[in-house]
Amino acid sequence: MYIEEKQLRDFITDSGLVSRADLEAAVKEAEEKKESAGAVLARKGKISDDDLRKMQAYLLGIPFVDLKQQRIDFETLSLIPEPIARNHNIVAFKRTGDLPERGRLETSAPQGGALEVAMLDTDDLAAIDFIKKKTRLKILPRLTDTASIKSALLQYQKSLKAEFGDLIKEETDALRQLPEASDEAVSATDLKKRAEDLPIVRIVDTLLKHAVLQNASDIHIEPQEVELVVRYRIDGILHDAMLLPRHVAQSIAARVKVLASLKLDEKRLPQDGRFKIEMSGQKVSLRVSVLPTYFGEKVVMRLLREGASGFTLEVLGFHGEGLERIHEALKLTTGMILNTGPTGSGKTTTLYTMLDLLNTPDVNISTIEDPIEYQLPRVNQSQVKPEIGFSFANGLRALVRQDPDIIMVGEVRDNETASLAINAALTGHLVLSTLHTNSAAGAIPRLIDMKVEPFLLVSTVNVIIAQRLVRRLCESKEKYYLNKAGIATLAQSVNLERVLRALKDEHIVGKDATWEKIGFYRPRPSAECPDGFSNRIGIHEVLMVRQTIRDLIIRGGTSADIEAQAKKEGMLTMLEDGIFKCAQGITTIEEVLRVVSE
Repeated sequence: MYIEEKQLRDFITDSGLVSRADLEAAVKEAEEKKESAGAVLARKGKISDDDLRKMQAYLLGIPFVDLKQQRIDFETLSLIPEPIARNHNIVAFKRTGDLPERGRLETSAPQGGALEVAMLDTDDLAAIDFIKKKTRLKILPRLTDTASIKSALLQYQKSLKAEFGDLIKEETDALRQLPEASDEAVSATDLKKRAEDLPIVRIVDTLLKHAVLQNASDIHIEPQEVELVVRYRIDGILHDAMLLPRHVAQSIAARVKVLASLKLDEKRLPQDGRFKIEMSGQKVSLRVSVLPTYFGEKVVMRLLREGASGFTLEVLGFHGEGLERIHEALKLTTGMILNTGPTGSGKTTTLYTMLDLLNTPDVNISTIEDPIEYQLPRVNQSQVKPEIGFSFANGLRALVRQDPDIIMVGEVRDNETASLAINAALTGHLVLSTLHTNSAAGAIPRLIDMKVEPFLLVSTVNVIIAQRLVRRLCESKEKYYLNKAGIATLAQSVNLERVLRALKDEHIVGKDATWEKIGFYRPRPSAECPDGFSNRIGIHEVLMVRQTIRDLIIRGGTSADIEAQAKKEGMLTMLEDGIFKCAQGITTIEEVLRVVSE
């Protein structure tokens, strides 16, 4: 479809979007390079590509459509296969009339109704012709912008849930003829047979594929009295994914056990295993836990994406003085760096990031983990196997004899591991490990509780990090300001003066900023970001064990005493770091308060 160059130039002039001088310069360049003045202006950033498309749509008499907030019916969207839509930037968004009947002979003229398609380039005749032949509908091209195309493409994945739901319904309907049997009556052979049934294989594969696409961290398969509930943990929050008929519970549990090489006929004791899958071009390792419950076996799978490296401490959410303290501790050749927090708070990712920084050709790094979550090149990683007596303590004893410079112990779980880790730090090794406590200061009493002598602690522990994960806001967030009442309420939970000082020191806000002038954000759901949040980031407190804190430990100070002293020395608590990130527009006050429950 041809647009006269003079017509386009006149329209650009009338639009007032570009100054006459810029247009004249663009016309001159366009004549030299034998291209359109509109293309030159768009390339130079004088007008946006989307503005240019709107002008072209008007001149060609083609409607311009905005799909950014539009939910497209999945049946219509799926008329164009996703790879074609993605490669040609074309999506089907509206259908009128009925689809031709299957098996009906194709004629040269389209049958049935019409299909409106949104495109970035209406001259892509090959794509239009392909869709016309595939759907046998009259194709009505419409121009749109890049944001609309992105939004529509995202709906392919969001709509997979509905597609998978239909697939699972078909497969479970096919299983209805299987007799319901009591747990005792089903032998291992029968279970293996069920686990290899094509419908069950498809259901489990579908659950795994959907979880990977949704970027879930865990899959929960929970038998209830009348149904089987499947839930995904996405960005730290559990969401109901699917409801399946109760009678498929045994077969699904058996299928997961087959994949994880677990005992099929053992239903009275918990079991743990793991397996790997490759999906959408990425390798995913799954950690499986099977637990007997009143209504059957509950299965939980943790998804660990392999090769998920390349993080930096800054990307994980460290900043300012806390970041400097960690780099200072990583330069030391002896001592201990502890990372604390509950399960699923990102401790292991932080440790791996620190190991990645330390991983140079002149040092020997050895780890003892349960499980090995990511493979690191040039790092000797060992997996504990308690069933054969290879525990953290036994592994750590062996590691020390392997001439390591740096040791990573996955977790300090008991007195023996704590004692060995402290001794390794005393004998010329840098030791990194994790511990389950609620705060950085709480790690000291926890280690003393594990029978570690205070005088050994002060000689070894250099830095203690505590962390949690908060959900990140999407780009479509909404800005607001706190009033005096809101600031007063927030001040009851957090020392706002310390947070404001940190914001000024790191030049996040100006020197004369006050809380009334600092903007906060709340989520604004959109088609691309349904709940307003996407991904997570860490909030941290980094406690440097200096002489004053060592004196407190020797004198038997409580965790409250240690925390108070650390604050005097400039430590931001997790809650304060959370409010710091709220002022940066990364997350919301409500999200921080939800995660850091004092």
